[in-house]
Amino acid sequence: MDLSFTGRGVQVTDDLRLTAERKLAPLARIEPRTTRIDLELINEHHPSFDGLKEVKAALRIPRRTFRAHAEADDVPTAIDRVKDKLERQLRDHHGRKRPKQRRGLESASSQPQVEAATESEDEG
Repeated sequence: MDLSFTGRGVQVTDDLRLTAERKLAPLARIEPRTTRIDLELINEHHPSFDGLKEVKAALRIPRRTFRAHAEADDVPTAIDRVKDKLERQLRDHHGRKRPKQRRGLESASSQPQVEAATESEDEG
């Protein structure tokens, strides 16, 4: 998994890089086909003293891109929120794929039982 960082008004330090790598590592376990995660760290100039931090992320797998963004007072909290959103999207994506496979297996396995039941009724 490749992480790329873009800072807009925020200095991307090694500490932020390590924090992001550590927090986003579980996403690669959920979706092993993850090729790249792009993070954009933005310092919003709101009336508060230090401004609001915004993190935008794009997780790329073959044929699909998942996007999320979050705002918080500090960057690590915003990264946590983005990770939660991406994790939910990945789990939903996996959930949508599975029923199609199960449906085929259920229909194939339920057919012999129905035929056996009708044969026993015909004999009796």
